Amino acid sequence: MDTAAWAPRGLAVLRIMTALLFLEHATVKFLGFPTSMGDGPLPPLIIAAGVIEVVTSLMIIAGFYTRAAAFIASGQMAVAYFMAHAPQSFWPLLNGGESAILFCFVFLYIAVAGPGAWAVDTSRRVVV
Repeated sequence: MDTAAWAPRGLAVLRIMTALLFLEHATVKFLGFPTSMGDGPLPPLIIAAGVIEVVTSLMIIAGFYTRAAAFIASGQMAVAYFMAHAPQSFWPLLNGGESAILFCFVFLYIAVAGPGAWAVDTSRRVVV
């Protein structure tokens, strides 16, 4: 079996599922689904994070300017980790930052590796 032939499809599945999970963070902020972030208006920094999550998630799912969108999403997760999680504890298990670290590095990998199969970028032969 030639596993190399499946690599672009595996990368596409990783890309799409990661972006769908990332989009869920935006739905919590803006739609209160599947849970709510509390009552009252969202702080401006949380709104900005939500906008980045919506835009980059949709771009990554579609595979449209995937590398740029994944790089931005990776950066947002690095900032989120160091602003929200790291001050609570050095250890990610204790500060609740495991998912932020994982999102950061998966998006960084996608930014380097590209979108894989089933992407607008691939059909347009876009390298960016």
